[in-house]
Amino acid sequence: MSNVNDELLNELMAIMRDTADREILARFRSVSSETIRAKTVADDIVTDADIASERVISEKLKARLPGITIIGEEAVSDDPSILGDLATADLAAVIDPIDGTWHFAHGTPMFGSILAIVSRGETIAGIIYYPVLGDFLVARPGQGAWHVAGDGTKTRLSVAASTPIEEMHGFIPLHMFDPDLREKLAPRITRFLRVTTWRCSAWEYRMLATGAMSFCLNESLKPWDHAAGVLIHAEAGGYAATMDGESYRSTMTEGHLLAAPSKESWTDVQIALHPDIVPSPLEARGERD
Repeated sequence: MSNVNDELLNELMAIMRDTADREILARFRSVSSETIRAKTVADDIVTDADIASERVISEKLKARLPGITIIGEEAVSDDPSILGDLATADLAAVIDPIDGTWHFAHGTPMFGSILAIVSRGETIAGIIYYPVLGDFLVARPGQGAWHVAGDGTKTRLSVAASTPIEEMHGFIPLHMFDPDLREKLAPRITRFLRVTTWRCSAWEYRMLATGAMSFCLNESLKPWDHAAGVLIHAEAGGYAATMDGESYRSTMTEGHLLAAPSKESWTDVQIALHPDIVPSPLEARGERD
């Protein structure tokens, strides 16, 4: 399979919506301490809703697309070797059943479900569903990025206009960076108009793809966080690459990913931050200051 047609896209969206209704919203605001568990650190948590919704989505995808490889966040947490299948699988589904689990577990609505369909490492469909709002962001290569409302109304997405860095709003999760790097980055973010973090890739990519925010710098490269979002952002007109200039691929697990409205604005942000992450080849050649 080299593409996802309209019929399949609609079926995938229905799977995400139905699963969210049954497994996620049914548990929202009724999460108890007995249903929350820490994974790597105290605030990296998983709930019964994460596990149940990933299982249901996986089962439905296997029934609809026999032979599909499932790369689920919770499954990889139990068996990291699964990630190795992403580069070679003819068809894979990368699932984050609840992105923003911290918000979900604490009764705030800033969470979403993310699904990327990947063929041999290339993302061929990206879908982000927002259960509380009941709407989607979707994209396929070369077909634009779209907001799909609960009633099916579609609106084409567009990233923010390129502006000088002092007028940019962006996301940088300082708490996720190495302490030494965090200390160096902190004063540099004052060059921008506003920098924050929402602890939820689904919502941060929503803000980028709708033009509400200009850029995002991520420390962690997990495919369930970025494979769908980068495609949606790109189809909305944006540009993303690692801080050393390498184009994003769903198989990447290391590097600092920077997304911005255009390649030019990406370079502006990269140069504003780069001394603390990687040397700038442009600056090294004396092309920028």
